[in-house]
Amino acid sequence: MWVAQIHDKILTINDTGEFYFNDKQLHFLVMGIVGMLLVFVIHPLFKLLANTNHIMVITWIYTFTVMTVVAFAIEIGQWYSGTGLMELEDVTSGLKGFLVMFAIFLVIRGIYHLVVRAVDGPDESKH
Repeated sequence: MWVAQIHDKILTINDTGEFYFNDKQLHFLVMGIVGMLLVFVIHPLFKLLANTNHIMVITWIYTFTVMTVVAFAIEIGQWYSGTGLMELEDVTSGLKGFLVMFAIFLVIRGIYHLVVRAVDGPDESKH
């Protein structure tokens, strides 16, 4: 619903400001501006995460983003080909599957790191 409200607001600004951008031009401008805003937020965040050795967080963000796009692509493909219905619940269900499996991976990874630390002992070079 909020996407429709933003869309209506952009069209109102376009019409009342007498800009008269067509649909393609509006998509060009809005996606360009939103994309650049994301770059200005995400680049410093990823740089901070990389500098503080949080590469797994970057991996998760990237993977979750790709999985979201893939989930929507599957639903659009099913709708277009007539092989299924396009349902948001399918998208959220698929993403929940990724989140649960990633959580399981994190638990296993955490146990592995605990075992390695217990066997190797504390690393004095990190203090």
